[in-house]
Amino acid sequence: MSLELASETARAPLSPDALRTIVRDLAEQPDRWIHKVRLATDERWYERLESSEDHEVWLISWLPGQSTGFHDHGGARGAFTVALGELEELSLGGADQGLLIRRLSSGTMRAFGPEYVHDVRNTASGPAVTLHAYSPPLSEMSHYELRAGGLVRTSVEGADQW
Repeated sequence: MSLELASETARAPLSPDALRTIVRDLAEQPDRWIHKVRLATDERWYERLESSEDHEVWLISWLPGQSTGFHDHGGARGAFTVALGELEELSLGGADQGLLIRRLSSGTMRAFGPEYVHDVRNTASGPAVTLHAYSPPLSEMSHYELRAGGLVRTSVEGADQW
């Protein structure tokens, strides 16, 4: 294998299943992240735990009422797990499914491809903590509003805004 081909192979995005394994394994080692958790009252608190050429891992805390709003991941694949607490995820199904609402209890994992758009929110009465992995690392995210005709992009933010 040529050096150039090896370099290209090393930069290929990880699959959603590989990302699911990363967050699952990290969730099983709370001594690596629990001491970093902060509960912020104004908005969700987050910290990048790992960063490499092919993926990154984030720790996020959620107080009741906090949410992401509908957003994508700038073409990155992703996975997350609810390490503590409970959240709700909203996404659009096909034309015949409409709005899908999933309750995500502690230990639940979700993995998705590069086109996925969702809204994650804490509708429970207590805080929650999640671990997220993205590949390639996030470079931008678009935000959307849910309107009668579907999702409409309202803004795009770059990694320099996090």
